[in-house]
Amino acid sequence: MSRLRIVHRTGFSYELPATASYNEARMLPVSNNEQFVLQANLQIHPTAAQHGYVDYWGTQVSTFEVLTPHTELSVTATSVVEVRPALREVPDMSWEELEKARTSSTKFVEFTEQTRLTTPPEGLAELAQGIVAQHKNPGEAALAIAAAIYDNIEYTKGVTGVQTTATHAWENKKGVCQDIAHVTLGALRAVGIPARYVSGYLQSKPDAAIGETIVGESHAWVEWFTGDWFGYDPTNMLNIGERHVLIARGRDYKDVSPLRGVYAGASASGVFVKVEITKEA
Repeated sequence: MSRLRIVHRTGFSYELPATASYNEARMLPVSNNEQFVLQANLQIHPTAAQHGYVDYWGTQVSTFEVLTPHTELSVTATSVVEVRPALREVPDMSWEELEKARTSSTKFVEFTEQTRLTTPPEGLAELAQGIVAQHKNPGEAALAIAAAIYDNIEYTKGVTGVQTTATHAWENKKGVCQDIAHVTLGALRAVGIPARYVSGYLQSKPDAAIGETIVGESHAWVEWFTGDWFGYDPTNMLNIGERHVLIARGRDYKDVSPLRGVYAGASASGVFVKVEITKEA
């Protein structure tokens, strides 16, 4: 078990004052079987009233509006989470059992169909099909697909953005965790394995001392269904463990973006993000 304090600050700056903005944030964790939220709050500047709800995907959402002129919108999420993941093996299910489960329940439809961001190019789909032919069950195939993607995409910052598709990232063989997650989702869905996008945080230093603060960033990984939902970090080839804190799930990044909204006034001149993760226990 680990206890992590996460401070995530993000927002927009404007060349001229924005007269109003309407926003929603997905930056606060929820408690589940593998993490327990001890503290979670959102600070907004300029000050704004907040309303919270849990969305269709089970994510905690905070909505707020700023109706006074402002040259900067800043949102800071502070969370303290105890992470205690269960020791879990990759679920073992036959291809026939998966097909029956996938086609007999509507809950898998959204995680089997492709989106604009996850649709794989022909070469990637063929690679995934070839891997499937070599494995007797979908759990082993999913791990092998993730490994093949890891071998083919170089983690590179600054070459992609939030609108980058799996096709673009795969063809250019470069990207960040968001891109690698989209590529992995596209490949898994192409072979009939339901898979969903997960956003959160990764404490990137395994041997961090108690009280040590690491400057980090938001992270993305995937969960696939092969008898049960199984979380995997394809960017780092890691099972989800006590250094991962889950924030949101969805079909792709668009369902989980940390901060989005609309505003009136001048165009935004900059976006800023800072994440600090401190190991408390």
